[in-house]
Order: sequence, then structure tokens, then C-alpha cells
Amino acid sequence: MAAMATNRRVILKEYVEGYPREEHMELLPGAEVPLRLTGDEPPGSVLVRNLYLSCDPYMRLKMSRPLRESYTAAFVPGSVITGYGVARVLDSSDPRLAPGDLVWGITGWEDYSVVRPPVTAFLAKISHHGGEGGAPLSYYTGILGMPGLTAYVGFHEICAPKAGETVFVSAASGAVGQLVGQFARLAGCRVVGCAGSAEKVELLRTRFGFHDAFNYKEEPDLAAALRRCFPEGIDIYFENVGGAMLDAVLLNMRVHGRIAVCGLISQYNLADEEKDAVRNLSAVVAKRLRLQGFIEPDHKHLYPKYEAWVLPYIRDGTLAYVEDVAEGLESAPKALIGLFHGRNVGKQLVRIADDAETGA
Repeated sequence: MAAMATNRRVILKEYVEGYPREEHMELLPGAEVPLRLTGDEPPGSVLVRNLYLSCDPYMRLKMSRPLRESYTAAFVPGSVITGYGVARVLDSSDPRLAPGDLVWGITGWEDYSVVRPPVTAFLAKISHHGGEGGAPLSYYTGILGMPGLTAYVGFHEICAPKAGETVFVSAASGAVGQLVGQFARLAGCRVVGCAGSAEKVELLRTRFGFHDAFNYKEEPDLAAALRRCFPEGIDIYFENVGGAMLDAVLLNMRVHGRIAVCGLISQYNLADEEKDAVRNLSAVVAKRLRLQGFIEPDHKHLYPKYEAWVLPYIRDGTLAYVEDVAEGLESAPKALIGLFHGRNVGKQLVRIADDAETGA
């Protein structure tokens, strides 16, 4: 008979309107689950012990009623919340993965998850962990995971930077923004970021090497702040915020500038009638701008290229990466909600178990 374990789960209780609150989610007490696949799962299933969970802004979109224009399927009330995470394989009928393997990809907000096809395609084996030249497991929720590939694709593949160009990054101290700024510096660009506190602005300047930074909450005129930072205009804008920030940036873009639209976090918690109108779209034509939205899953094939490029910079300390780690599955709802109030400093993640606890 297979050994059993207690499995706690975080579920979405109901669809959210406005800002999510902790009461929209619930931590259910543990139910007994087997530590082996039962044979009732479809071929290619994997049983994992979850170690780290990632909190990401896109998850807010999944907490609303399904929308036709959304690129991601909504959560189902009463069901386990899902997202990116790091886990150890306990049992597998997927020929790519064996018990003991460490993986990152889509998993559940619970102690143990059975990941079934086609979601197993989003599980990637971790090969560069621990020992000489390895990276912390938690990095696979960030710099070596979805946010890292997002930053790389948006900046290098979509914006195609050239040395000497000017780059602006909004939400620059977050999981993606902190990397885009450093990638820009490595590319020989001048980079400026904005964030929502003095602490985060200082982090941009001193830890991440941004050439300048400002607190957008202290700027009554965002367009004027950008003119101050970019007297000759912006060549590349990495968009994480939307709304009034995008409107101000459009006025300050240079001819043939490029905008990679990664996220619009300022708009996620607003009803349609509350969302900011973007009034300066005529600049897209007048300045011949390229404005392109993108999502990381469309570019999974670039991950090996990205990993090979970024690992040496991690190993030699060229790239800094700041994490905000919440402890325990019970802290996950609060950690996710904090993203939408600017409480996190760096990449927000949740540690729910140490690798030693898996017994693998």
C-alpha cells in the first residue's frame, strides 16, 4: 500500500470584482493523499511535492469571470489555484521525468499536486541547481523561470536594443522589471525605472544599476518626469503598468521607438468604466512606434537559449536578483494580494517546503 501524506490546498472561493482580498481564497485543511500515482490518472501524469510557489500579476486575471479577450483561462471557484512553481517529482508516468527530478512549471497551490497532460508539457527539468555553478531552487520562480524568459523575450527579441539607446521600465523593482533594467545596462543602453517607494527607487539605483529612477507616486505630472529623465526621448519602453503611465510615455517616445507590452497591472482591479483612457495613441502613428503585446508561453522554445545566456551572469554576480519570500502555504493568499498594493520588494514567492522534506 502506498504511503499517505496530508495535502493542504488553497482554493478560490468566488470570482473577484475590484481588488482581491484574503477572504476570496481559503486554505483547506489537509486531506490524505497517496504518495504514488494511483493508476487512474492519464498517461504522462506526474505527482510532485511542491516546494516554492510563484505569485504573479497575471493571476489576478484568472480570478475574474472568464473574458473573451483574456489570454489565460479563469480559475474555477472551489478548485485549487494554479500557477508557476518549483517541485520535486515523487512519481511519474511521463517518460521525460523520473522520481527525484526537480522541475519548474505550472502546479497547484497545495502541498502535493498531480499534474496531468497537457499541463505536464509546462514542467521543465531543473539541471542547474546546487553545487559549483548552480543556482538556488527559488530562482526557478523568477530569473530562471517565467519572469526571466519574459524579460528576455520582451527586451531582446521584441525591442531589439542597440547600444546607446534609452530605455524606460515601469514597475521596475518587480520580478520582470529588475531584470529588464539590468539586461538594458548589459546591452549598453541608458536605463531609467520607476517604482512606488523610496526604498524601491534606491534599490533600482544601487543594486540593479539603473542610471536613474523615480517614485511615480511623488510625480504629479508623469509626462514632465519622463521629460526630465529623457530630455531627448525614449527609444524603448518595457510596459508593466498601463493607464496614465502609458499615456505619459507615448508623449515622450522617440521616432521609431519600440514598446513591449508585458502587463497592465494598474488596470487589473478596475471595472471597465473605471479604467484609464489612453488619449495619446496618435503618437503611435506620428512617431511610427511599434507597440507589441506578448506572453511567455508563446516563446517557450527560446528558454534553452535564454538559460545558456543568463547562467554565466548569475554565476559571476553580474546580475542581481532580489526575492521577497513568504513562508508557508497559509501565507500565499496574503502574498499574492500584496502584489496589487506594492507591498513586495523584488520577486514575490512562497516557500512551502524545503527540498530535504521530500524524502527523495
